[in-house]
Amino acid sequence: MRILADTHALIWWMRADARLSKRGMAILKDPGNEILVSAVVGWEIAIKVKLGKIAPASVLRDLEEAVAVEGFVELPITLAQAIRAGSFMLHHNDPFDRLLAAQAQSLNLPILSADRVLDQYGVQRIW
Repeated sequence: MRILADTHALIWWMRADARLSKRGMAILKDPGNEILVSAVVGWEIAIKVKLGKIAPASVLRDLEEAVAVEGFVELPITLAQAIRAGSFMLHHNDPFDRLLAAQAQSLNLPILSADRVLDQYGVQRIW
């Protein structure tokens, strides 16, 4: 299965946080799955660390290594995906999540996310 990881799912994975669903944990653990991590995840974590919304800052420092060690795949942002995200209705006030939804739509990928608002963008959300 190819799946796009939402930022909170990835952070909870890195922290072994109990808020990550059992299904999400199983998906991320399964080496047969291709886990995609959008460039927007790095941007979102960096901004939220700087604003003090995510602590400790080591989450940001460890992100690239964690993605590489786990064999997750970095997903760049295309111009078409950015335009799609910017054109969405504002069901979600979070621009990072709108971009993840745009990437999921354009690549026909499910998103591993607890965020039910993403359902309004017509993407398959797994939790």
